[in-house]
Amino acid sequence: MIRMGLGIDFHRFAPGRKLILGGVEIPYERGLAGYSDADVLTHAICDALLGAAGLGDLGQHFPDTDPRFKDISSLALLREVLQMLRARKYRVNNIDACLVAQEPRLAPHLPEMAAQLAGAIRIEKGMINIKATTPEGLGALGRGEGIAAYAVATLRAAEEPEDVVVGDEEH
Repeated sequence: MIRMGLGIDFHRFAPGRKLILGGVEIPYERGLAGYSDADVLTHAICDALLGAAGLGDLGQHFPDTDPRFKDISSLALLREVLQMLRARKYRVNNIDACLVAQEPRLAPHLPEMAAQLAGAIRIEKGMINIKATTPEGLGALGRGEGIAAYAVATLRAAEEPEDVVVGDEEH
């Protein structure tokens, strides 16, 4: 059985913060506002994975009212999502994601983001595709007010419990 989920996230820029996308720090004068590290790409991927498993969304599991999640790395949240998938015997089949930003230029950083995320999810790099586009000056994103991310993920039922791979260990 294959299950599919969609994730979408938006964050506005904020001064004095690091810009983290896909677990990679991008050199830029502003970061993204958010309760965690505001990694919009990883958030969209988490939501896609949760959606594919029928488990709601990131805000349900990691509310911004909980001090444990203040400034947390979104990769830590992703690891928690992967634990939820493992408990339900799902394995990530593939992920396709797209960042939407007028600035900064993201194309040079996409391979590193894909590698970072593939490593965190424990899938082959070829099973994750990260791309970026510009809104061509249209709307809030086009005015450079923030960044959006869209992600689609597919899951499959693990054939054997040992087939489920999470974090740095096989289970």
